[in-house]
Amino acid sequence: MGLRVYTGGTFDLFHVGHVRLLERCREISGQSGTVIVSLNTDEFIEQYKGKPPIISYQDRAEILLSCKYVDQVIPNFGNEDSKPAIVEASPDIIAIGSDWALKDYYKQMDFEQSWLDKLNISLIYIPYTQGISSTEIKARL
Repeated sequence: MGLRVYTGGTFDLFHVGHVRLLERCREISGQSGTVIVSLNTDEFIEQYKGKPPIISYQDRAEILLSCKYVDQVIPNFGNEDSKPAIVEASPDIIAIGSDWALKDYYKQMDFEQSWLDKLNISLIYIPYTQGISSTEIKARL
């Protein structure tokens, strides 16, 4: 039996870094596991980043669901508080990019390690793909 792996983000301007993150999530979950993406809403992105995404929530969700590594997309309906989406997804593992290793991921997601421990959820870092990001793509345009 595979694992339930959760990751989240905006996934605007889908690129190879996103693909590599999701591919690694699939490897971790196993073929019989489930990869769940918690997708930031357009409203939250605009509130958080001060501007809307290039691609709408509906289109970003469809793009993610077309990726062979993704089984399910749920809205990050808690916005800055990711706990409601995590509880809904009920993952075994939360997978995040290693770029978060130097940031305070716990503060960003509004939970503590003790909360993850209580729910028996592991947090793992996946190597970040250098040289590509939606922000960098937007700068090229």
